[in-house]
Amino acid sequence: MSDQSGNESGVTREGLEHPRPGREAPADDLTVRRRGGAGGRGRGRGGGRRRRGRGERAMVPDVEFGSYYGKPVLNKPVWSAPDIAGYLFLGGLAGASSLIGAAADARGEDRLARVSKTGAAAAAVLSLSALVHDLGRPMRFLNMLRVVKVTSPMNLGAWLLSAYAPAALAAAGAALTGRFRPVGVAGTVGAAALGPAVASYTAVLLSDTAVPAWHDAHREMPFVFVGSGAMAAGGLGLLGAPVAQQGVPRRAGVLGAATEVGCLKLLEHRLGFVGEPYRQGRSGRWMKAGEGLALAGSALALLSRGEGCGRRTAGAVGGAMLLAGSACTRLGVFAAGVASAEDPRYTVGPQRERLQRRGAER
Repeated sequence: MSDQSGNESGVTREGLEHPRPGREAPADDLTVRRRGGAGGRGRGRGGGRRRRGRGERAMVPDVEFGSYYGKPVLNKPVWSAPDIAGYLFLGGLAGASSLIGAAADARGEDRLARVSKTGAAAAAVLSLSALVHDLGRPMRFLNMLRVVKVTSPMNLGAWLLSAYAPAALAAAGAALTGRFRPVGVAGTVGAAALGPAVASYTAVLLSDTAVPAWHDAHREMPFVFVGSGAMAAGGLGLLGAPVAQQGVPRRAGVLGAATEVGCLKLLEHRLGFVGEPYRQGRSGRWMKAGEGLALAGSALALLSRGEGCGRRTAGAVGGAMLLAGSACTRLGVFAAGVASAEDPRYTVGPQRERLQRRGAER
C-alpha cells in the first residue's frame, strides 16, 4: 500500500513498517467518541454508561432493533383466520363433546347424549372441512396420510382426525336413529378415547412453530385449549339438553371456563413482553371478549340450577355465552400469533434477554 509520498506501509510481525501519515485516528476524534459523540454530550455523568463492576464506558450506544426495509424477521402464518381459527375451535368442541356424550350414556341421559354426540360429529366434519379448505385441495390432506411421522404434529393430527371422525359419526348415527346399537357403543367409546387428544393436539401444533406468541406459550397452551373445549362442549349441552340433564355440561362448562381463564393469566404473566399480543390490538380485544363471555356464561350456568322457566333461560343464555367465549379465545390466540410474527421485537427481544442472562451467569 502506498501513500502520496511514495512510502510503502504495512503490518509485519515486528510491527508497522513505514507508517503512513494519518493512519492512526486523531486523538481528538477518540476523545469525542469517549465523550459520547459530537458536541461532547453523552448519557449520564462523563458520557456513556459504566459497565457493572468496571470503570469502562460503553462506546456504542443502545439502539432500537429494526429489520431490513422494515420487513418482519419471520414470515407470518399463511393460514387464513376463518378456516384455521374455526378448525381450532371446532376440534376442541368435538373432542370434549364426545366425553360428555359418553358420560351421558353412562348416566342414562339420552337427550344429552344425542345432543353431545351430534354436536361432536358435526364439529368433526366441519373441522375437517375447514382444514381441507385452507389446504386448497382435498388431495393435500390425503397426501399427509401416506406416511406416519411422529415428529410432525400436523401429520399425527391428520391421522387422529381420520380415526376420530368415523367414530364420532357412528356414535351420532346410532344415537339419532336408535339402531345399530353395538356400532354406536363402539363409536362412543372410540370417540371418547380419542376426544382428549382431539381437543388438545392443535395446541401442540401451534406451539411447534417458530411464532413467538405460540412457541413460548407451549407450557400453558394445551391446558388453555382443553379448558376452552370443555367450556364449548358444556355450553352446547346447556343449550340443547333438558334442565334435569344439565348437571354434567354445567360442571364441564364452568370448570372449563375457570381453566381457560386461569391458564391464560399464567401464560400472559410468564411470557411478559412476548405476551403483549394477547393483551393489545385486535387479538387483545378478542381475548378480552372471550374472558368476559366465559365469566358471564359461567355465572348464568350456575344460576340455572333448579327448575323454572327463568332458570332454563339462564342456562340457555349461559350456554350460548360459553360457546361464543370459546370461539373468541381461539380467534384471539390465532390473531396473537400472527401479530407476534409480524413484529420483529417479539423475536429479537427474547433472544437478547437470553444472551444477557448467559453473560451474567458466566
